[in-house]
Amino acid sequence: MPHTVVDSPLGPLTLVGTDGALTGLYMDRQRYRPEPETFGDRDDAPFAEAARQLEEYFAGRRTRFDLPLAMAGTPFQRQVWEALRAIPYGRTVSYGQLADRLGRPTAARAVGLANGHNPIGIIVPCHRVVGASGDLTGYGGGLDRKRRLLDFERTVSERS
Repeated sequence: MPHTVVDSPLGPLTLVGTDGALTGLYMDRQRYRPEPETFGDRDDAPFAEAARQLEEYFAGRRTRFDLPLAMAGTPFQRQVWEALRAIPYGRTVSYGQLADRLGRPTAARAVGLANGHNPIGIIVPCHRVVGASGDLTGYGGGLDRKRRLLDFERTVSERS
């Protein structure tokens, strides 16, 4: 299982993969970040496309990612993570709204827990989920990064 580290406006991002699919994207000091020794050897080559798409995203030229992903989690977690990918760029939904979309209207807390364990931040946009009042709540990468991502996407969307 190789990994690489790419620079970003949010700091270094560690990309982890296996068999040609991305299995993790982690920020430094991220909650639930695996121990670095589990990332395997550094090898930049398998991540060239992911690095290119992330560069385009941070340059404001990409609003959707097209990468093979292999996310390990429970069936419910994977269902939540797939629903995250349907949230439009520059928009937000609440945990309750996401639970409703999954046909589980009383599962907002469970959606929040699954959201917090998303192993592929940014590409699987867990930063687009907010509290019922619209307030920024919990983000494994830190609320400052969540605010920066949402402000960035909003600015890019307004320019388009």
